[in-house]
Amino acid sequence: MNVLVAGSHGQVGRHATRILAESDHGVRGMVRAESQAPDIEDVGAEPVVADLTGDLSHAVEGIDAIVFAAGSGGEDVWGVDRDGAIALVDEAAAEGVERFVMLSSIGADRPDDAPKALREYLRAKAEADEYLRESDLTYTIVRPGPLTNEGGTGRIRTGADIDAEDAEIPREDVARTLVAALEAESTYGETFELAAGDEPIEEALREPLEG
Repeated sequence: MNVLVAGSHGQVGRHATRILAESDHGVRGMVRAESQAPDIEDVGAEPVVADLTGDLSHAVEGIDAIVFAAGSGGEDVWGVDRDGAIALVDEAAAEGVERFVMLSSIGADRPDDAPKALREYLRAKAEADEYLRESDLTYTIVRPGPLTNEGGTGRIRTGADIDAEDAEIPREDVARTLVAALEAESTYGETFELAAGDEPIEEALREPLEG
């Protein structure tokens, strides 16, 4: 597949771009600034400069699948985390891209239970997730717990009711899960929570999941 990584210069996106570039997939890394392009080239991917709040057609052209790992870092949750994701879903549908893997967040289905500082972000993610679910795309929505910069272990746990307070996971393992989900048919049409665990990623994604 030719895969577009939206947010390829972010922390999870960089891992996903590198992992894809090391595989048999073609990978295009979407960045917001031309100055970020060399970092994408360094890991063997094709950079494309595009903004989620602007024209995305050139970024999606010739793409078979999308991994959405972008985010505003809390600066523009409605414009980027929600509307940017929705715009990319629409562009994917218009271009005939069928596969879309979305990086969401644990707690997106219950934002009012989260600390006040996270509620707007989780509401924005929830609305983007729902828009994707209602589209005709073959989607997977991955909702990890709190992210860490520890080295990945390649082992995870998934489920529908993981406790957010006990759900930390290295960003590298999140990225590996996003990439593995691309071709894991058991994840098609599924939304699931994700945390560090004991099961190898490929095995954990082998059975149907429900979040």
